[in-house]
Amino acid sequence: MGKIIGIDLGTTNSCVSVMEGNEPVVI
Repeated sequence: MGKIIGIDLGTTNSCVSVMEGNEPVVI
């Protein structure tokens, strides 16, 4: 399984989540 990186850029906050296997990790 590879790593899936999702970046959500909002107006007030920005969230970076990394999907490792089946567990999402929010940074």
